[in-house]
Amino acid sequence: MLTSEEKVYFGILVILTLSWAAIDFARIAAVIVSRPGFSVRVVLSRAVRRLPSMLTQVGATLPVFRLRPREGVFHYLIFAAFSFYALVNVLDTFSAFTGFSTIGQNVLLDAYNLIADVLSVLGLIGMAYFLVRRFVQKPPVLNFNPGVVLYPKVSAGGIRRDSLIVGAFILTHVGSRWLGTAFHLAQAQETSLYLPTASVVSLALAGLPAAALAFGVHATFWLAVGLILLFFPYFVRSKHIHIFFAPLNWLLRPDRPLGEIQPLKTDGRPLALQDLRWHQLLDTYACIMCNRCQQVCPAHNAGQPLSPAALEINKRYYLTDHLHEFADGSAPRVPLLDYAISREAVWACTTCGACVDICPVGNAPMLDIIDIRRSLIEQGDTLDAGVQKSLENLGKQGNSFGASGRARAKWTQGLPFKVKDARKEPVDYLWFVGDYASFDARSQQLTRLVAKVLNDAGVSFGILYEAEWNSGNDARRVGEEGLFEMLAEHNVAALDSAQFKEIITTDPHTMNALRFEYAKMGKRYKVSHYSQVLARLVDEGKIVLRPQNGVNGATRRRVTYHDPCYLGRYNRVFDAPRALIERSGLQLVEMPRNHNGSFCCGAGGGQIWSANSKQAERPSEQRIREALALGDVQTFIVSCPKDMAMYSDAVKTSGNEGKVVVKDIIEVVVEAMAESAHEPKR
Repeated sequence: MLTSEEKVYFGILVILTLSWAAIDFARIAAVIVSRPGFSVRVVLSRAVRRLPSMLTQVGATLPVFRLRPREGVFHYLIFAAFSFYALVNVLDTFSAFTGFSTIGQNVLLDAYNLIADVLSVLGLIGMAYFLVRRFVQKPPVLNFNPGVVLYPKVSAGGIRRDSLIVGAFILTHVGSRWLGTAFHLAQAQETSLYLPTASVVSLALAGLPAAALAFGVHATFWLAVGLILLFFPYFVRSKHIHIFFAPLNWLLRPDRPLGEIQPLKTDGRPLALQDLRWHQLLDTYACIMCNRCQQVCPAHNAGQPLSPAALEINKRYYLTDHLHEFADGSAPRVPLLDYAISREAVWACTTCGACVDICPVGNAPMLDIIDIRRSLIEQGDTLDAGVQKSLENLGKQGNSFGASGRARAKWTQGLPFKVKDARKEPVDYLWFVGDYASFDARSQQLTRLVAKVLNDAGVSFGILYEAEWNSGNDARRVGEEGLFEMLAEHNVAALDSAQFKEIITTDPHTMNALRFEYAKMGKRYKVSHYSQVLARLVDEGKIVLRPQNGVNGATRRRVTYHDPCYLGRYNRVFDAPRALIERSGLQLVEMPRNHNGSFCCGAGGGQIWSANSKQAERPSEQRIREALALGDVQTFIVSCPKDMAMYSDAVKTSGNEGKVVVKDIIEVVVEAMAESAHEPKR
């Protein structure tokens, strides 16, 4: 029990430290709620709606396990220990002031003591693991590529210093409390089955003089509870404030699909923190600085100076240094490009969404990058020559190839039937073909195959002919908001002139725009990818494929499949292509990165138009290597015309011609249809 003097000192410490922390915390809250789009009613509604599911899932499905399961286990040990220690610290303080003992009172307190004892040891083990990992093992995933912009305090070792301080604090705080329990037991000359590890330590302390034991009890209390009070002011300005903001970020994140982008107005000025929406600043404080986002970033993996993690980290350090000015509104407008990210990094992003999907706390650094691009476009920034030319083509001809609109349906030539004009006669399916499937020589034959299969299956479908323009998905992600609006308005008018029940798309990027971007214009369409339609026709018996076990019991050929970012991660279409592969009698062998964890081909966000050659190894080439590492897999299956272009080139540039063949899912279906036609009748 504390002496009267100690109680006074403790009260003064509580007032000083919590007041100091509360002032800084209030400033952070003021900065966030003052940003565009914040609404108390909306965020409370989200919190109430999501809290039950969050509480039931957090223990079993912590997203820190993704990519790094071992680190996830040790992180969970710290998380569990530190969460329980909120109760431990309260009860310890109550005991210190009243003399109440939690040992041997009742079943509930016995359970409490057992949990506290076990979690203390596990938390110490977890923290020791991470300190060894960061300061001894020094894993490469915690490093940044050359050229990545880092805030001065970050480049000077701020993250490592912060990690060391917090790690030492946790070891001291948890260790002192655990050791203090042992001193209590030794002082009382007893042990407890419900405090197994502390009891073992107490046996070693039992021989100490009574004065030494009393000193140990008091000293460990002050080290444990007093230290956490001293830590509060630092905590608010450290990276570990994510302990508070990460759950909030999950609860309050916007109800928005990954494929939907919000409008932005910067009045032609460089983008600054003042222009970001409230949840983009909440992201900054929720960031745990784990670098998982850069670990899955295709640009970072290609050696480019882009790190989504560094962007969020730089924002946090800048905000912390200027928190008072941002809170009272006096902070100057400093462009993000001055300290948070480089122009080269901004244009390296493929908008694949992997950084958003992998983030354990729900951050979306990709949205910041797209907003910076919009700002640069508004300022007339000089673009990559290939991107600039493609955008000009979109503005003049409605397609990125610069071809005449009248040539959009040229791929239909040579078909043994006339493809319907959906503007002139009603159809069940309106096929929005897309630029690459219409104009790229490598894709046109595949497009004809899709048309033949649909026609042979008796599907009523048509196209818009020259009235179809590029959907604008990539133009918007490049930052060309005005061009996107022009393309979208034209396509909406064309779609309004047609009679159909459902839209089929070839390009997943197009699918994304029609489903999510056009919905914000009040147009909600039922949109399916061609793989989904084909799978549906197989299920209905309108397309007959080879039996699943292969023709006449032959050994199934091993193949692998690449999930396109905009089909899988954005639109959650994973099953249909795989069902077609399996029903075609092939054995699917998954690459390590698959489904929503798939690795980007490098084409998105306008990169397919870019002449950028500053890459150690292109993402598409890395993906081909990943496929070849599976062993006896000679077929690489895709379901996106951009993937066909990227991976066909990658096979050549990586020197793997003859080792692997890139095929579209429609080729797999057609081959299986041909096989089934020759099967003996039973």
